[in-house]
Amino acid sequence: MNGNATFRHRDTAVLSVTAVDAPVVKTSAEFDEVIGDSYRRNGLRPGMLAQLAGIEERRWWGEDQTFVDGAVEAARAALQQAGVDAGSVGLLINTSVSREHLEPSIAVSIHHDLGLPSACLNFDLTNACLGFVNGMQLAATMIDAGQIDYALVVCGEGSRSPQERTLERLAADDSTAEDILSQFATLTLGSGAAAMLLGRASEHPQGHRVVGGVTRAATEHHELCVGDFTEMRTDAQGLLVAGVGLATTLWQDAAEEFDWDDMDRYIVHQVSRVHTSRTAEALGLDQSRIPLTFPTYGNVGPAAVAITLAKEADSLTRGDRVLMMGIGSGLNMTCLEIDW
Repeated sequence: MNGNATFRHRDTAVLSVTAVDAPVVKTSAEFDEVIGDSYRRNGLRPGMLAQLAGIEERRWWGEDQTFVDGAVEAARAALQQAGVDAGSVGLLINTSVSREHLEPSIAVSIHHDLGLPSACLNFDLTNACLGFVNGMQLAATMIDAGQIDYALVVCGEGSRSPQERTLERLAADDSTAEDILSQFATLTLGSGAAAMLLGRASEHPQGHRVVGGVTRAATEHHELCVGDFTEMRTDAQGLLVAGVGLATTLWQDAAEEFDWDDMDRYIVHQVSRVHTSRTAEALGLDQSRIPLTFPTYGNVGPAAVAITLAKEADSLTRGDRVLMMGIGSGLNMTCLEIDW
């Protein structure tokens, strides 16, 4: 299996997973109103965000809040839910795409606000929308190796600033149809935060065991979605085709080691209605087992899979098989199984 990495974890469990909603709801209808004239001037129809992407609304942090505040709140809730003291945490991984500066890391602010010990290793791990699942894999590897007892994987995303800038650009009299279509994905983003505490399965029989998974890259597609501090431009159709192709290849290779055709829940990265349905069709997944958060939260980047799992947790029962399916522009994909 050239280019394919299969891994299994021996003694790691998910002890808690939490989500924090950003408080300001912004509807797609509001966005359509702002750029409606540009739609019409360029021969496009308003309503694409809701009708095509299936995103009715998304959330923003308030004026006095940041995505870091959200990540800290989610992490505190994860520690409280698991009944673990902050002083026991040996690893903090921040997986946010969002950042207001290049250095220091976002992790140091979260580490400080949580009052984590000096001995707690902390850093940012960024890999587009795949970051949270990568963080889980790395944390589980360190727990299995005996280097740490507990790990916090956190993510806070804020879409307010890039969306305000994008709406301003697209509302301008000189915006073109190409501008609207290439920056469309920016308007599908959402704000929110999530956190997960992982620990040793042998010491926490009530936890949810991390089984293992498969990761695969298709980096020949690294130019299909490129974002910076001011804008994100995406070849939406190209990204869809390449993403489904990557998922199909990974799925075929994974079948040699894992049986994922009849999972109780598929926690897929939340992009849009089209991406979800095309991926499900290509892999033969039962769409009734794919919970959706994008219609009301948008695409909350790497936090999306953890937010979706957190909101689904109460409906899961002991022994349910859960598959986290993360994919990030670049392209990279990882599927990670949890025995709930």
